Amino acid sequence: VVGPSLSLHRCGLPREIAIELFQTFVIRGLIRKHFASNIGVAKSKIREKEPIVWEILQEVMQGHPVLLNRAPTLHRLGIQAFQPILVEGRAICLHPLVCKGFNADFDGDQMAVHVPLSLEAQAEARLL
Repeated sequence: VVGPSLSLHRCGLPREIAIELFQTFVIRGLIRKHFASNIGVAKSKIREKEPIVWEILQEVMQGHPVLLNRAPTLHRLGIQAFQPILVEGRAICLHPLVCKGFNADFDGDQMAVHVPLSLEAQAEARLL
């Protein structure tokens, strides 16, 4: 959906998508901050959607760019890097000015979201 209030370098990710993409990072955050003693407890906190999960997810997302790709990728603007923020709903939000590169027309288009894992990949995504 269109998100005219977003900055050009940001995209809105629904909570359901974001928690799936960043689940391993959230689990690590819960354990490191002593909110969970092991992976099983951390996963149950995520399943139960406890408030601390969303706080840690926000922290994790601040440091991780994501790549959005709309198939078919015919040119370099078909895949772009964004800084994600959490949004309500079930649709990815984009600023209207970045839609042209994706040829997005909001009639049910699908996009893939990729999370660069290595530090090198994250640095490269920030340069895109």
